[in-house]
Amino acid sequence: MKLGIFGGTFDPIHNAHLFVAESARILEGLDRVLFVPTNNQHYRSVAQVGPEHRCAMVLGAIASNPAFKLDDTDLRKDATGYTADLLPRLREKYPDARFTFIIGADSLANNTWERFDEVLESLERFVVAPRMGVRPDALQRVLAAVPKNLRERIATLNLPELPESATLIRTLLSQNKSVRYLVPEPVWQYIVSQKLYGAGSAGA
Repeated sequence: MKLGIFGGTFDPIHNAHLFVAESARILEGLDRVLFVPTNNQHYRSVAQVGPEHRCAMVLGAIASNPAFKLDDTDLRKDATGYTADLLPRLREKYPDARFTFIIGADSLANNTWERFDEVLESLERFVVAPRMGVRPDALQRVLAAVPKNLRERIATLNLPELPESATLIRTLLSQNKSVRYLVPEPVWQYIVSQKLYGAGSAGA
């Protein structure tokens, strides 16, 4: 089984996440894509809502796609938040799977990855989704530091650069603006019902 691993805070999950996951599934011939929410604070700011809300939104967003699944391994109390520690745990759960890691170009170019060689050694493929504002030379600097025998496992998905981000969605909600159609309808309804991210009359 070819298994895609799509990690992130998903704070909240939005339509671009789903587009990238489905595109990776098709382009890489994946049997299933795992959405793996994290409490990882090593590279990004603290999530604004708790894991229970983020998991609920992921479940709502992926319910219509049988090839998508939620995995909460990286939310457990003993999880370190490092991908190099996550992958062996997923290997225990899915011993027969071949792993493809899915990531946005901003996460690869703008962060310093711990034990990146170790991460790549655990994977069959490491695929990068283009993100608006991430220069190709920034990615090249990261790739140049990767040993040649591992570099061939990294590929860029042939997708348009996507401007949509969770930061934009949270900002719009904090300004009492609608984000409907930037997020899946079940996620929009959940945000409104739970009054997350400062959602107010924009959800009426």
